[in-house]
Amino acid sequence: MAQTDIARRVYNHAWKLDPIVRSLLDTDFYKLLMLQMIWHQYSDVRAEFSLINRTKSVRLSDAIDEGELRAQLDHARTLRLTKKEMIWLAGNTFYGRRQIFMPEFLEWLSNFQLPEYELEKRDGQYELRFHGLWRETTMWEIPALAIINELRSRSAMKGMGRFELDVLYARAKAKMWDKVEALKQYPGLRISDFGTRRRHSFLWQRWCVEALKEGIGPAFSGTSNVLLAMDTDLEALGTNAHELPMVAAALSNTDEELAAAPYRVLQDWHQLYDGNLLIVLPDAYGTSAFLRNAPDWVANWTGFRPDSAPPIEGGERIIAWWKEKGRDPREKLLIFSDGLDVETIIKTYRHFEGRVRMSFGWGTNLTNDFDGCAPREIPGLLPISIVCKVSTVNDRPAVKLSDNPRKATGEPAEVERYKRFFGTQDFVEQMLKV
Repeated sequence: MAQTDIARRVYNHAWKLDPIVRSLLDTDFYKLLMLQMIWHQYSDVRAEFSLINRTKSVRLSDAIDEGELRAQLDHARTLRLTKKEMIWLAGNTFYGRRQIFMPEFLEWLSNFQLPEYELEKRDGQYELRFHGLWRETTMWEIPALAIINELRSRSAMKGMGRFELDVLYARAKAKMWDKVEALKQYPGLRISDFGTRRRHSFLWQRWCVEALKEGIGPAFSGTSNVLLAMDTDLEALGTNAHELPMVAAALSNTDEELAAAPYRVLQDWHQLYDGNLLIVLPDAYGTSAFLRNAPDWVANWTGFRPDSAPPIEGGERIIAWWKEKGRDPREKLLIFSDGLDVETIIKTYRHFEGRVRMSFGWGTNLTNDFDGCAPREIPGLLPISIVCKVSTVNDRPAVKLSDNPRKATGEPAEVERYKRFFGTQDFVEQMLKV
């Protein structure tokens, strides 16, 4: 595949040439896996998703033109899965399984389109919301975040000349390749791209994915981006996300149902998936609370993804729990994925090497690291911490706590209620860079 001259493409950018979201497959694989479960088991549930900019110092409505944002969102709503994409989804092998998607689900998906959105400005930020059935609104999360992040990058680069852009991308490529060289020293590493949500741009994510594929070879496991997996002949990777326990908890009518929600949704997942898709995301309401009350069968699952606790501390906690349950951690898998950089990946790998199987889902610091690359200071090129989360479920408030209190989302009174209910043991407040 010929290399795209990204700097020239940016300089010559025109709307008709370069929409941000080009396909409904330009999303993370876990969204499709969760979508099948939602379609199969929660088809009548309504869920609202809301954009949350946790970097409040960045005024998004000042940086991004509302007309451009609406044009990109409207374009995403015109997309449908193509015949080629449907054939690939139906016939490809995912996680060692053919036909991971049910024919009835694929038939429904073939007519899918993103639902309507609500957009307004308030206090320098965009309030972007998606109302409707959960099986429709869930698919807005990734394209909405990709659109916001790339429009911010485009805005930051509007005043740059051709040579400035050339230097910017040359330095970013060199910086990225330095990371590749560092990772090559550890052939036992397993790295995957988790960088779609907060990428600098689609073209840059593709460049980073292709660089990893060439640079670290078999150590590069694949990408969470379904379109890039299809186009570059890589494994599509991903399991499940916080929205599953968030919705299950919001649907609970009693304290007993609320306590059981994080485990009930795992049982729902296991109705459809097995093997390496049995990965537990334990921190929606705190990892310690999850482990303290987890049924014994959870220890039979393939692994855990400790998402918001410091990786070494979180990993040690899970390993200790496996041992308490009589399981051998060397047969288990830990997937680290929160705010990783090269130093953290290497430090964590060296700490756990030989004690547990590991994989690293590398996100924002892979696909949006332009710090120090511009010929002059351009703050708009630095990534921000931005998410799109479930805010209500059947008109009930939804809450996520996390092991890092700064990542909590939901109405303040509901957040406090959940803290009292689940406890805050081992919560560690950390700066939110991404």
